[in-house]
Amino acid sequence: MASVLGLGSRPDCRTHLIAGPPIGPEGSLVEAFARHPTQLTLLPSLVRPLHPWADLRAFQQLVRLFRQHRPDIVHTHSGKAGILGRWAARRVRVPVVIHTIHGPSFGPFQNRCPNLLFRAAERAAGRVTTHFVGVSQAMIHQYLSAGIGRPEQYTRIFSGFPLAPFRNASNDPALRAELGLAPQDFVIGLVARLFKLKGHHDLLEIAPELVRRNPRFKFLLVGDGAWRTRLEQRVRSLGLDRHVVWTGLVPPARIPALVGIMDALVHLSLREGLARALPQALAAAKPVVAYDCDGAGEVCRDGETGFLVPPRDRSLVADRLLLLAGDPGLRERLGHQGQQWVLERFAVEKMVDELYRLYSNLLAQRADVYHGHN
Repeated sequence: MASVLGLGSRPDCRTHLIAGPPIGPEGSLVEAFARHPTQLTLLPSLVRPLHPWADLRAFQQLVRLFRQHRPDIVHTHSGKAGILGRWAARRVRVPVVIHTIHGPSFGPFQNRCPNLLFRAAERAAGRVTTHFVGVSQAMIHQYLSAGIGRPEQYTRIFSGFPLAPFRNASNDPALRAELGLAPQDFVIGLVARLFKLKGHHDLLEIAPELVRRNPRFKFLLVGDGAWRTRLEQRVRSLGLDRHVVWTGLVPPARIPALVGIMDALVHLSLREGLARALPQALAAAKPVVAYDCDGAGEVCRDGETGFLVPPRDRSLVADRLLLLAGDPGLRERLGHQGQQWVLERFAVEKMVDELYRLYSNLLAQRADVYHGHN
């Protein structure tokens, strides 16, 4: 969204976003484009799960839209939509086709058959892709290791966001009180969709011991999702009702205030290109504890901006959180270093500038090839 609107503000750019239906616990783009309705097209057939008839219809609709708009560049995002969009762009001979890898669409988190299917689909789509953008170097390495593209076809561009709301976020006592959190509580935040592989179960498994060691530990879970009920049941079975706060789905504009009342953020996902929650927490000068999975280590720099932990090492996560809870100076040092690091790299303006430069270079290369053949 930020790249579409940011690039669209350039005098020599016209941008248009094509997205699936605005349903589900992740929220909607419709409100964000209320002032730019001509820049958004929703395709009800462009659904996330595999659905042969809907997928065929989505492909046909994308082909019609590309023929109508005649874009110079098609830039796709996400797994299935990225594959359909790139093949549709190839069908109508779009000059430049770019795909951003936000997270792996294949890997050990899948069963063997889906893993092989998605890997083969990404390899095939890779052959009609001009260039790839990785939100982390880890994503680039994974795709190259799978035989997708060549090194010169990849560029890392961090997914930027407006920094000021996080930089200015405060530990607001009124918001804490509203959520049932006392000023002296040590608040551990986790910002993620309530779903498998996002780390909620791992956090809940260590929560009883953390609370036993420090009764002031509270857990602020920001987000909603299909696993809400089962996670709530787990909290009740562990006797943690008074220590876990659920915010449900919140608008993006509310996230900085919620991060502001956290003392530390944990990111225990086992599948994530580079979770935006990590640089957002650091922009608010909050230390982070994260599993060393995918691109997390590129932001959670161990001992510098937080603590990086081997995946599934819940005991070490608990040790690191207890260390942070008992050392305000350490929290301040890690948070300050993390804030400075993120402010230099994650400004949304920097992301838009890098995308614009990449687009210009790719179009220029395409023009050189065209003139060289004529």
